[in-house]
Amino acid sequence: MLDMFGAYDALQDIASQRSLPSAVRQQAIIQFKNAVVGHWRSRKLLSDEHRNRIRQRCLSFVDEEDETIAECNKVVVSKLARTDYPNAWPNLIDDLVKIINENLQKRYVSSIEDPRDTLRLRRSLKLLNGILKEFSSIKLPNGMKAMAQMVGQLRLLLQGYYSQMSLAFSSGNITQENIASQSVYDNILLSHLVYKCLAKIAAWLWNKSGRMSAEELQQNITWVQELFQHSAAQVKSLADLHKSLVFSILQSNAMGHEPTRRSITVLTKHLRVFGKFFRRLQQLNPEQFVLLPVSGDLVLFYWSQIAESTNYPQNLISDSDEALFPVRYLVQGLVLFKESLSQWTPTKRSGVPNKNTLSQDFVENAVRLLVTRFMPLNTADLENWMADPEEWVNLEDKENDQWEYELRACAERVLMQLCNQFPSFVVPLLVTTFEQLAPQPSVDLESVVQKEALYCAIGRCARRLKDHIDLQAWLERTFVPEARDPNPNYPIIKRRIAWLIGKWVLEECIGPNNPQIWEILVHLLHGRGPGTDTVVRLTAAAALRDCVDSLGFEPGTFAPFLATVVPQLIQLIGEADTLESKRKVGITAESDLLFKASLLVTVTKLIEAIKEHSSPLSTLVVPLIRESLTPQVMIHLDGDALGLWLSALRNTTTIEGTPGLGVLLPEAMNLLATNFDLLGTITRIIESYFLLDAVYVLRTHAVDLFRAYLSAFSSKVAEFNAKELVQSLSLLVQLSPSELWGEAMHASGLFPHLLKTLVAGEADTLLLTEHIYLFSRMLLSNKLMFLQLLSASAPILSQPETILYSTLLDQWWAKFDNMSEARHRKLTAMGTAALVSTGRPEVLERLPGEIFNLWLDVFGELKEAQEQAALREDPEVGITSPTSLVRYWELDAPPDSYYRDTDGTPEYTRRNAVYEQDPIRTAPLVAFVGSQIREAESLCGPANFQNYMDATDPTVLKQLQDALAQG
Repeated sequence: MLDMFGAYDALQDIASQRSLPSAVRQQAIIQFKNAVVGHWRSRKLLSDEHRNRIRQRCLSFVDEEDETIAECNKVVVSKLARTDYPNAWPNLIDDLVKIINENLQKRYVSSIEDPRDTLRLRRSLKLLNGILKEFSSIKLPNGMKAMAQMVGQLRLLLQGYYSQMSLAFSSGNITQENIASQSVYDNILLSHLVYKCLAKIAAWLWNKSGRMSAEELQQNITWVQELFQHSAAQVKSLADLHKSLVFSILQSNAMGHEPTRRSITVLTKHLRVFGKFFRRLQQLNPEQFVLLPVSGDLVLFYWSQIAESTNYPQNLISDSDEALFPVRYLVQGLVLFKESLSQWTPTKRSGVPNKNTLSQDFVENAVRLLVTRFMPLNTADLENWMADPEEWVNLEDKENDQWEYELRACAERVLMQLCNQFPSFVVPLLVTTFEQLAPQPSVDLESVVQKEALYCAIGRCARRLKDHIDLQAWLERTFVPEARDPNPNYPIIKRRIAWLIGKWVLEECIGPNNPQIWEILVHLLHGRGPGTDTVVRLTAAAALRDCVDSLGFEPGTFAPFLATVVPQLIQLIGEADTLESKRKVGITAESDLLFKASLLVTVTKLIEAIKEHSSPLSTLVVPLIRESLTPQVMIHLDGDALGLWLSALRNTTTIEGTPGLGVLLPEAMNLLATNFDLLGTITRIIESYFLLDAVYVLRTHAVDLFRAYLSAFSSKVAEFNAKELVQSLSLLVQLSPSELWGEAMHASGLFPHLLKTLVAGEADTLLLTEHIYLFSRMLLSNKLMFLQLLSASAPILSQPETILYSTLLDQWWAKFDNMSEARHRKLTAMGTAALVSTGRPEVLERLPGEIFNLWLDVFGELKEAQEQAALREDPEVGITSPTSLVRYWELDAPPDSYYRDTDGTPEYTRRNAVYEQDPIRTAPLVAFVGSQIREAESLCGPANFQNYMDATDPTVLKQLQDALAQG
């Protein structure tokens, strides 16, 4: 029905009828909102009259009481305004301003507080805010012009509104006694909505300042500076009011009263909107932000709020709008402080001493406050740790993305910035504190948590501290005893020790080849007794990955620990499967998936590090891959699982074992036949199996393998990877005897499909050339087998053999000029010669023209290449090419694509050995062609063969005879 002409107009009309049931109206507006924007310009669905009615009806919802309907209408208005204002909807802003003006006058001038007027104000201000938000993101000239028009109309008007409305924010006007009143709530909410609009306008002007004329800049930035100053003053009074009200309400246990809680919530949101505004200005132009009037005072005010919060019990700091110190408010202050620290460094970037710097006492006190109050794990952290260890570890791993929203993570980043900007103050303090506290035993939970925060600080500031703390000495002196301590509180420290080791190694502050590092991490991974838990083991596994992945890692130092690490990692997988969180939902939880993905990457890095010594790890790799490819989790883990699989194959020396990687071959073939999204990686996995043991692959799975290939070739989705698929078949033919692949290619239907593709000639040219290379390989391997396959394909393709040979040779010749690499041109020439040697008349008929010309082309290229190589080796001749260009046939190595990104792995050696032993490198072409010509002459008889020679152009024939004679 939505495709019917006028349907959207009818849906909005239904939503606007207050007499209808709410459920009907909500359903109508939701469907309207979801569809109308995408079809707004459709003449098939909407007429100009429909659009006019819809625009007019939009503003009829300003007194809508249903929140769902009002919110949907706000989305529609903001999206349609983006396309229609000001050209098709010129009166939109004027109409909104009129509604706002009329109702503000009633409320704040005439002192008439009508709930319906308040509703209109709320709705119209939200509409205006949505429109400003939409237009502030537009980068195209017309949209920016429209935004500039709105800004010019609204900025002074809105500022006047807020100046009048903000007078209500004083301790005399808002008290604990009246905070629950509807009037106070409405005043705070309406002021909040007006200020949000103001903040968006100011941020847009601030961001645009670099593109303004001098006159515009002076006018607009002056206004932004004034608003910033007023906002800085307002936020201080708001903070005091908020603190006073919340403290008294909490003391009297009145926060449970719903009207009170509602007013405090909106007051907190209003307090935070100032921090959002300041942070946005700082993000858009940090250099100019520090130059704003009272910017430094504002940032230090926020820091004072952070410092003051430490004077209160921890339970008064929480991520709640009803808290005395809401976490999000404190985090805003921490972020503003962190990003402003560069303006207070002792020395400016120019090298000139900074008069406006922070004192050593201030910096040291800030560090102590961060490390002792905001960085330690709190009660909620420890409860979450115990409730779901896996989820807790995963959230900790995400901290790099969430640090601007989490108090502890943000405090850590502030510490890092302090250390970077004031190293002469922070480094000695951290070193002294570490040397004093680290050796001291921590018994109770409080001292354990404090030590953990100190270790965190040492890890976060690793780069600055690496020349001042001998971590290697501390490993034996402190970390080893702590890692073995059975204290039930010590998982907190042990987890941080594992993290700290990984951090220092990754930051290159300590070498990864110290056996004590591996002893500690392996012990933490292995531990299952008192004083350890899942979080410790998961963190130790992650640290192992970091160490293995670090620069300078030598596999030999880690080899003695492999026997312990592998079974422990396997057991860790089992533990992840039996977590309570997974049992509750009955399927693999998201946290379990994230852990398994991390473990897959860890094992991959380990294999890449120890290379050819990784074969014993198949006992870990096989079950890990199999579990990751089960239907329940495959959609989430297939990429990482295939990455591990490919790495294991490329770095091993055998697919045998108990279990060996060979047992996964059926899974690989199934993926080849069905998973076309990751076909490129799957093809490389199959190639790796070929390079390891092609004979085993074909003896055990030949027909099934080729059926999987046929399934892949038959999919339209797989066209992008078809070229690599054919290349992998060429590799297989090169590595195995024909008796293993010949019959299976026919039985599976693969050869007829390949032949049909080539003779049809409708596929991509490069793909067709790969078919020719494959057939050339088959001919070089066993030309009689090729003839049998082609003969057997004739009835399947409903084509006579003679026609198949003719169309095959047509494509063979037509695609020769598209072969650019010398090795491929030589391969094709050799394949052609092998085909000639069969004596088939359809082939010999082509000798006088196409085939002789093809051979002569390649003979000439090879001769020129040999001459150029001789010149390059002659020191008296010098460079032969004035541009130093090297042509394809002068290259002595295959392109990088041949090695498939296997540099540094055993597979690279295997691929290189295949290349070096390739007949196209070892067999002289001229001699090979000569021998194949003699075979053909022998088969068809000298007299018959001479007929083909007589039909050849004498010049061409002489060139060929001369080339064959010279060898």
